[in-house]
Amino acid sequence: MYKPYETSFRAQRMSIKEKLMNISFWYVFCICLLAAAGTVMLYSAANGHWNPWAIKQLARFCVGLGVMFVLALIDIRWLMRYAYVFYIFALVLLLVVEVNGHTGMGAQRWINFVFFKLQPSELMKIALVMALAKYFHGVPLQSIESIKGIIPPLLMALVPAGLIIIQPDLGTGLMLVMTTCAIFFCVGVQLWKFGLVGLSAIIMAPIAWHFLHDYQKNRVLTFLNPERDPLGAGYHIIQSKIALGSGGIFGKGFLKGTQSHLNFLPEKHTDFIYTMLSEEFGMVGAVLIILINLIIIAYGFSFAFKSSSYFGKILALGLTTNYFLYVFINTAMVLGLIPVVGVPLPLISYGGTVMLSIMASFGLMLSVYINRNISLGKE
Repeated sequence: MYKPYETSFRAQRMSIKEKLMNISFWYVFCICLLAAAGTVMLYSAANGHWNPWAIKQLARFCVGLGVMFVLALIDIRWLMRYAYVFYIFALVLLLVVEVNGHTGMGAQRWINFVFFKLQPSELMKIALVMALAKYFHGVPLQSIESIKGIIPPLLMALVPAGLIIIQPDLGTGLMLVMTTCAIFFCVGVQLWKFGLVGLSAIIMAPIAWHFLHDYQKNRVLTFLNPERDPLGAGYHIIQSKIALGSGGIFGKGFLKGTQSHLNFLPEKHTDFIYTMLSEEFGMVGAVLIILINLIIIAYGFSFAFKSSSYFGKILALGLTTNYFLYVFINTAMVLGLIPVVGVPLPLISYGGTVMLSIMASFGLMLSVYINRNISLGKE
């Protein structure tokens, strides 16, 4: 016997061939274009060598492409049915990190498997959006307008965000909170509640400051005045600005960036890869990358608006917002507009778990688009 949201399952079910024909291949093309740019920049970061970064990133993208297509072909009803299961699984992995996680660069963020290291916080970015989408799909508007109705989704976000922040990974924790706020806004939570939370955050800020680690405090102080410690905490952002400015309009040329290739620019293959790209390809190259990202983001929002199901709309909106935050935070960080945080530039910065989680989110958004004409009832 079918559940209510599975009505007319056989009538609405599409074959694999029909699903493949419904994929937005321009969206996939833009994704591949960004990944190609990332591989080229990692090749340059290694001074014209495929090892150690470019070849691994290319292999990860190929795996991620397979993951994306597999998830794109999954029926959206299955995504909604198992949304809470995936959320609980990701939450358990975060708890495992707290108990027996792998430590790297002073942070305990990974689970060390035999062949790879998994960062559960990246999975939680997807799992939280899926869980919130299922929750808001199943509750009436009157429930959302009440305080009682928003407590469960608020706890869904704050519990994993808290676990991530104490790893410590403040950037990812704040990304979860901001994505949740965006979803709350989209589903119709009243503005006065956002104002109340914002006022509470301002009041609590002096107390929260004392709980920050010393390096986190230094990042905030350095953002306010990078010249206070030009050879220490301010070194990253000062070198980043020098590299950005020296690129000019058309850049110094491929493999000719002095700040990066003479090792003045730190983390050139991860968080600051956009700076290296700007130095070698100038403002033209930097703007082109932003434009491709904006096209991908626009596609994501269009998928949401075209979806007939409320679950699909919220899922696509949440995942697209999460992707936007990646792009905005990384580019704003290297430009010195916000404090330095460990947020990579999707598909371009080197990283395994981030690559796979981003490709998985693309797959879920394609699933929303492919299943856009399927209506889901309340569970």
